[in-house]
Amino acid sequence: MTARVFLAIVGLAYFFLAGWCAWMPDQTSAAVGFTLQKGSGQSEFLTVYGGLEFALGAVFLLPMIMPGKTSEVLMLCLWLHVCLVLFRTGGFTVFKEVPPMTYALASVEWVIFLGSGWIWWAGRK
Repeated sequence: MTARVFLAIVGLAYFFLAGWCAWMPDQTSAAVGFTLQKGSGQSEFLTVYGGLEFALGAVFLLPMIMPGKTSEVLMLCLWLHVCLVLFRTGGFTVFKEVPPMTYALASVEWVIFLGSGWIWWAGRK
């Protein structure tokens, strides 16, 4: 039950981010240091940030209607956030002048990584 609630919260967070990217792309992209070019840049941001985050939100909510998929979705959540944390941490060591919103997103990624890892570890018994 803990894993399903955790994944639901993560899924809702991704839905929120997808909506923010879709309905306020200029604000969202500026908050993380992107400059959107008209047309292709806007389309790419909408697709990759809005669409992909929406898809992740839907996947993370899947255990609410298919409880038997909880362990697989939790593992996906863990691996996805391992990769995000590794690449984000690498980015922090390579790039300077990172905006505060990026640090906030990194904090959330770490919380999700640690939370999913802890729930996975606790459920191994």
